[in-house]
Amino acid sequence: MYYTKKIKTSIIGIAIIFLGISTNLYAQEYTLDAQKSSLIIYGTSNIHDWEIDAENQTGILAIETANKLQIKKLNIVLEVEGLKSGKGGMDKNTYKALNLKKHTTIEFQFLNTEEVSELKNGSYTFKTKGNLKISGVTKMISLEFILNKKDDEVKLVGEKTIKMTDFNVDPPKALLGTIKTGDEVTIKFNTILE
Repeated sequence: MYYTKKIKTSIIGIAIIFLGISTNLYAQEYTLDAQKSSLIIYGTSNIHDWEIDAENQTGILAIETANKLQIKKLNIVLEVEGLKSGKGGMDKNTYKALNLKKHTTIEFQFLNTEEVSELKNGSYTFKTKGNLKISGVTKMISLEFILNKKDDEVKLVGEKTIKMTDFNVDPPKALLGTIKTGDEVTIKFNTILE
C-alpha cells in the first residue's frame, strides 16, 4: 500500500515537471532594447508641427509559438522625463501637462488579441486591445502593429492616434497661450525586443 502510494506520488511529480518544461519551451520572453528601439510622438500647433522622442523606455514581451504565434504578455513603460523635443521650453510644458510630479510614467499593458493575419514575409499583423495609462488615467485602446520574429529578436512596428483630452491632459500652451498645440497626437513606434 505504502509502496503503491509512493509510486503514484512520484508519477504525478514527474508529470508536473514535464508539463512545466513543455510550457516553458513554447513561451519565450523578450526584453525591450532601448538603444535599438524608437518611439516618437507627432503633434501639431497653430504655428508649426512638432515631435517628441521617448528616450527612456522599458518593456517585456512573452510569446508562444507552439501551434500558432500568440502574445501572452506585452508591457511597455515610458519615462515622462525621458520625453525630449530638443527644446527645453517645450519639454517643460509637456511635463507640466502630463503632471510629471504625480505621474512619472506612461504605460501600455496588453489585454488580448482580437485578430492575427500572417503576411507573406513571415511577419504578422496583430489587432490587439490594451490599457494605456497617461497622467494617471487608464483607457482601453485598440492597437494594431506588425510583429516580425527573426532568430532571437522580435520587432513591433505600428502607430496610434489618440486625443490628449481623453486622458484629462490639457494640450500644452506656450508664450502666454499664443502657441496652442492640437488635441490629437500620433505615436509611431519601432520596438526591438531581444
